[in-house]
Amino acid sequence: MSRVQTITVGPGDGDQRLDRWMKRIFPHVAQSRIEKMCRKGEIRVDGGRAKASTRIETGQQVRIPPLPEPGQVESAPKPRVTDGDAELIQSCVIYKDDHIIALNKPPGLPTQGGSKQTRHVDGMADALKFGFDEKPRLVHRLDKDTSGVLLLARTRAVAKALTEAMRHRETRKVYWALVAGVPVPYLGEIKYGLVKAPGHGKGGEGEKMICVHPNEVHHTEGAKRAHSYYATLYRVASRASWVALEPLTGRTHQLRAHMAEIGHPIIGDGKYGGSGQENLGDGWGAQLGGLMSKKLHLHARSMTLQHPVTKKPLTVTAHLPDHMAHSWDTLGWEEDYADADPFESLH
Repeated sequence: MSRVQTITVGPGDGDQRLDRWMKRIFPHVAQSRIEKMCRKGEIRVDGGRAKASTRIETGQQVRIPPLPEPGQVESAPKPRVTDGDAELIQSCVIYKDDHIIALNKPPGLPTQGGSKQTRHVDGMADALKFGFDEKPRLVHRLDKDTSGVLLLARTRAVAKALTEAMRHRETRKVYWALVAGVPVPYLGEIKYGLVKAPGHGKGGEGEKMICVHPNEVHHTEGAKRAHSYYATLYRVASRASWVALEPLTGRTHQLRAHMAEIGHPIIGDGKYGGSGQENLGDGWGAQLGGLMSKKLHLHARSMTLQHPVTKKPLTVTAHLPDHMAHSWDTLGWEEDYADADPFESLH
């Protein structure tokens, strides 16, 4: 075993995840071991605890606990992408060049792995090399049950540029959703802050986010400012509406929590929409009943950005997943009914 050591993050190694930095320096150490050392507080950044996902910067001091020497411990075997999963993830590609790959992520497929998730986009990314040596890198996430545009960078430099663009709001993401009731006014913005609910597991709130009035964000521990636009495009009497949503910030479950907070939860959202409660025309309840799918009706429809290499504007658009397409068909809507930019008057 090595001794405790402190390593300074060098030039060119900044602005990347702690676990990825560790893997580059200690490739023989398994990802699971890195995550465990972070959870136990054995790896520290500038003296403080850090998560595997913490972004480190040039000049920071990283404390490394004793590690096995190369050859002492077999690194965790990389799970092979099955032929079926490779075919699935390759069929999701909707844009590809030498720098960026965009997927139309199917609902139900996690973006990254977790304690109970072994099948996810990141794990299938080896099937998206298309001749490159390295697998493409995720630069943002979508909830497991949210479908639509998901970007991956084919090089570290492009990943850094795309991450910076998203951090500085130089990208635009437009989502489509089917919500309970009819939001009024038809065009508006939501500025409730968000804070993680207490408790874990089935008995607690887990990852659920609680909305906080904008005036209370600064006085609420852990709360973060959040800002979303919504536009009501079409409606079915008073029961449901097709809305476009644009998150100006990127908080966990932001759109789902925001729409529920204004009384129009997204159809199929058991976490924020009143569990299995059926919508009876009063603008509440996450289910419409009848032939309508009980799956979450939230889809990342498009992303617009400046290409990090060519510097030309790029818009990637993803078709609706099957369950939403069926709902749209049932309600008599077509994808091309929507304006190209429903938020033009707000920008």
